[in-house]
Amino acid sequence: MARYTGPKSKIARRFREPIFGADKALERKNYPPGMHGTSRKRGKQSEYAVQLMEKQKVKYTYGVLERYFENLFHKASSKEGITGENLLKLLEARLDNTVYRLGIAPTRSAARQLVGHKHITVNGEVVNIASYSLRSGDVVAVRERSQSLEAITNSVSVRTINKYSWLEWDANNLTGKFLSYPSREDIPENIKENLIVELYSK
Repeated sequence: MARYTGPKSKIARRFREPIFGADKALERKNYPPGMHGTSRKRGKQSEYAVQLMEKQKVKYTYGVLERYFENLFHKASSKEGITGENLLKLLEARLDNTVYRLGIAPTRSAARQLVGHKHITVNGEVVNIASYSLRSGDVVAVRERSQSLEAITNSVSVRTINKYSWLEWDANNLTGKFLSYPSREDIPENIKENLIVELYSK
């Protein structure tokens, strides 16, 4: 199961955003990583560099690697509608992302681990593929024998009720429903998807 396993705080500092969740390193060192720290002179970035950075940010945010991301972009471009928005909708429909959005896990990487360890079901069947793409009406649930796991109960206990309009949550049964693809304005991440489309159109 391919995923990024390198230093997370360094990536968060590069983008100056909490890519992997709350990170105290951002508060202590609110500047890009590197041996010269804040003294390093940074020239104006090229258009290509800005576009590439945006793509990298999205890949790190959703925890996907290059080949998968490129394939997903081509899938998004073949669908009706705006390519950039289609791309984000497909990323949001991933099972690991939905487990995270439902509050079953505190981060996407933790959600990916729960899925991989067979703690999550879709429509009553165990699914251990993090990239599994959900469809409207699919029911995502915590496997019955996994409902007492401390990692899950701790995460669910601090969950914000009805945080995302495209998801429905049943706290009593630890189940959620993927109602539909989210609209672009409902996705909270600070992403300029048009830059990614421009990058791939070169």
